[in-house]
Amino acid sequence: MNQAKRIPYGLANYGRLKRDNCYYVDKTHFIPAIEAAPYYLIFIRPRRFGKTLWLSTMEHYYDVHYRDQFDALFGDTFIGQNPTSDRNSYLVLSLNFSGVNPNIELVEASFIAHIQQKLAAFLTRYAAYFNEQEQQQILSASLMEGQLGHLFDLVEAKGLKTYLFIDEYDNFANTILTTEGEAAYWSLTHGGGFFRHFFGVLKKMTSGLTRLFITGVSPVTLDDVTSGFNIASNITLLPQFNELLGFNETELRSVLADQPAFPLSMDESLHLMTEWYNHYRFAETATTEVYNSDMVWYFILKTLAQNDLPKNLLDNNVRIDYNKLRHLMLVDKRLNGNFSRLQQIIEQGEIISPIVESFPVEQLLRPENFISLLFYFGLLSIAGTDEDELILRIPNLTVKELMYGYIREGYRDAEVFRIDFWSFARLVKEMAYQGEWRTVFEFLSEQIKAQTSIRNYLNGEKVIQGFLLAYLNVTNHFLLWSEKEMGGGFVDIYLEPFIARYKGIQFGYLLELKYIPRHEFNEIKLQEKIQEAETQLHRYIHDARITEIAQKTTLKGLALVYSGWELVYMGEI
Repeated sequence: MNQAKRIPYGLANYGRLKRDNCYYVDKTHFIPAIEAAPYYLIFIRPRRFGKTLWLSTMEHYYDVHYRDQFDALFGDTFIGQNPTSDRNSYLVLSLNFSGVNPNIELVEASFIAHIQQKLAAFLTRYAAYFNEQEQQQILSASLMEGQLGHLFDLVEAKGLKTYLFIDEYDNFANTILTTEGEAAYWSLTHGGGFFRHFFGVLKKMTSGLTRLFITGVSPVTLDDVTSGFNIASNITLLPQFNELLGFNETELRSVLADQPAFPLSMDESLHLMTEWYNHYRFAETATTEVYNSDMVWYFILKTLAQNDLPKNLLDNNVRIDYNKLRHLMLVDKRLNGNFSRLQQIIEQGEIISPIVESFPVEQLLRPENFISLLFYFGLLSIAGTDEDELILRIPNLTVKELMYGYIREGYRDAEVFRIDFWSFARLVKEMAYQGEWRTVFEFLSEQIKAQTSIRNYLNGEKVIQGFLLAYLNVTNHFLLWSEKEMGGGFVDIYLEPFIARYKGIQFGYLLELKYIPRHEFNEIKLQEKIQEAETQLHRYIHDARITEIAQKTTLKGLALVYSGWELVYMGEI
């Protein structure tokens, strides 16, 4: 009897994945395309998207050390049945800068120690190619560049081929930028900074360095450190590599079909994963959207373990550290234009903007660069074009939930708005199970009255809509939709009861918001806005999709009218 394959959640070593009989979605058909590309490549994708596993796959394919294991490692893959002439013909040096200590006092020593450790392991692994004297010559060089120089000189003299892999090239540099500030970051990426110097050293050694593949999550460090290594090609946005990482629908269906004990149907699983984990597109002309592979494995593993939907569909490991955005949105504890742009994206779900391939740190606050950074972090994805301009859209519910959290944290850090989230979450839960919705909006209104700083930000219907979306998201009892099309119109906020996860949930809500500037408020205008909201809600409630949900829960239509920051009316139909 064939043993069931293990779910490879969190596993990034290709050899172990194969030895432990784990699932592997075959991406090896991209190897010939990589070989056809230039020799020195840079590839950027969001964190937890499979970059490290891909590097490990290439390492095992190209490393001469695994020549005798080729059939066991690749026999059932595309490349195993269609090998290239370069298979198992390289000496491989692998660096992973996520292990470098970002403490500003220790970072340079930690960086050098990492490279020296990997060099020592390289010489041990390939001892057959270097005699003791040669190994000692390399290791005894006083400087890191001297050690690398001796190594690549010997490689060239011996007619050997080397492949250098650098994973998470920007990890420690990004951490220093967000924790220590721009000056500390500048000291290692500009002028005589050791990180910039490292890439300059690599450029001088290309005669002995046959191929190079670099991965990271951001192009910021790329621009700052690689001007001294200007021979690398960035393949991040090329359409032929759109599906290099992540799973397309065909691949995902194949994985799900091989789960006979899975408690959810194929259709139900695909629907949920499409809403929560899909819609990533990394090239303008690509036609296929991909699912985040980490999120997919998380969902399958948790569902199998619990024999039901996981309690939390958002894997905490995919969260983009808020610190990496905080310094872009707050200056001296004051929210800047980038925070407003993040609000705008949340309110509208998308934005029209070019994607800038690289930019230096001093230009990070420019609007197009900030928006591009959101794309590289996986918070926005290419959705199409509008008169030849790119439309970037929030890809899925996971990212929406993350972005709502960033808005809340931004308000908190700027000391604009703070609330007792535990108490508020209890009120939202009562709204879902008991239909007690008034206390939720009364709570927010009271807090707005008490905390005057937030009032300066609540100046328009769309802004209030984004504010409510951010705070109604504190629990996951509802799926939050903004401007959802229904009944021939677009409902401002739809709190869809998450029935698949919370089988006992009783209520869902359609919210229609109306806004009256404070200087225009009067009783006649208020009644007009109430009537307008109720008319729209009546139309939405007869939508076929709403009727289907209403067979399982009670749906309430809520009319909310704001004048400035103040909630002046709330009513139910």
